[in-house]
Amino acid sequence: MKVTEHIEKANGNTQFSFEILPPLKGQHIQSIFNNIDPLMEFNPPFIDVTYHREEYLYKELENGLLQKKIVKKRPGTVGICAAIQNKYSVDAIPHILCGGFTKEDTENFLIDLDFLGIENVMALRGDAVKTETYFKPEKEGHHFASELVTQISELNKGNYLDEDLQNSSKTNFCIGVAAYPEKHMEAPSLDSDIHFLKKKIKNGATYIVTQMFFDNQKYFDFVDKCRASGITVPIIPGLKPIATKKQLNLIPHRFHVDLPETLIMEIVKCKDNSQVAQVGIEWCIEQSKALQKAGIPVLHYYSMGKSDNIKSIASKVF
Repeated sequence: MKVTEHIEKANGNTQFSFEILPPLKGQHIQSIFNNIDPLMEFNPPFIDVTYHREEYLYKELENGLLQKKIVKKRPGTVGICAAIQNKYSVDAIPHILCGGFTKEDTENFLIDLDFLGIENVMALRGDAVKTETYFKPEKEGHHFASELVTQISELNKGNYLDEDLQNSSKTNFCIGVAAYPEKHMEAPSLDSDIHFLKKKIKNGATYIVTQMFFDNQKYFDFVDKCRASGITVPIIPGLKPIATKKQLNLIPHRFHVDLPETLIMEIVKCKDNSQVAQVGIEWCIEQSKALQKAGIPVLHYYSMGKSDNIKSIASKVF
């Protein structure tokens, strides 16, 4: 079932969903199930599975030259999605990136998903690899998520890259895209960011999931701005509980989001990370309850491969 259909059938009730990371290469898929199992009691209508592109390592050889080695640390997104749908009868949503994909790679990826009966995808540009300062697309790939959305929409119309294909079948993907209540780090302003978000919707995206935020007012203000600009699709808030003191600096640096002063001071007072995790859980519970009271259709949690704190939150909210 499509995400938009899940929202329509909820009849105003707030639904619970979450995002998982593929296991590191060499680990068994049971490590995924161990983190999903504790959360199934909250009846998630869908589960997101992130995609991690290849990274490059340079190994120095005996002759002094460098050998470029491709490392894929978290493979298996398509297989994980198939396994989730088979085991739990829950819709799995794979993330698909511009980075690391040619247009042909993207089309083949989508065909595999369509064959597996997967009806939803999250279309993202993706980040620059660690060896690059700025995002660099593949030679025959997409520069922007809006272009990726267009390719998926064209496939939904039966338009493949090979225009000579005869009797080509249409796919039927529901397309999600990302948004940033505090603007994307590369955007010159929030208004310009919303301008390009609107382009993704125009190109065929049918729902939005936001970057994490820790002040609900930023989400509400962002939604108001989107609605004023003509964006009408569901805007699902993304939430993440803080778990360690290190994240006080890491989250603003990596994700370019602000932390409320009250939350900062509560974490600073903590003696260890177990206390920090509890503060993060309690803060996220209050965020969740306020969003639920406002009638938000889905609350989406970034689990980062761990379910304990998400379960503690969900048990108080759903």
